[in-house]
Amino acid sequence: MQSTCFDPASERSMVAHMNADHADSNLMYVKVYGHLWRATAAKMVTLDKEGMDLEVTVPDGVRRIRLTFDHRLQDEADAQRTLVAMSRHAQAIITQTAQQPSTTP
Repeated sequence: MQSTCFDPASERSMVAHMNADHADSNLMYVKVYGHLWRATAAKMVTLDKEGMDLEVTVPDGVRRIRLTFDHRLQDEADAQRTLVAMSRHAQAIITQTAQQPSTTP
């Protein structure tokens, strides 16, 4: 059976890149895919070929969640494509949600 893990150095590099350069995407992931709409921050903790673990700041504290991918990642290039596609999709959902008229008087 093939490992679900990336090479440790590669995983560290991808996680560091996501946290340093794409913290906004991490937050969008937890809001849209984790259904934590009140989250205010998210930090990627681990990344493997089946999903990612994120540390999420919500109003009542910090929690760790697991988000799984819709397919098993093949390699680092697939990870990049998948994370970009997820980010774009999440941004579209957030934008659409923000444009919906409020039902509160």
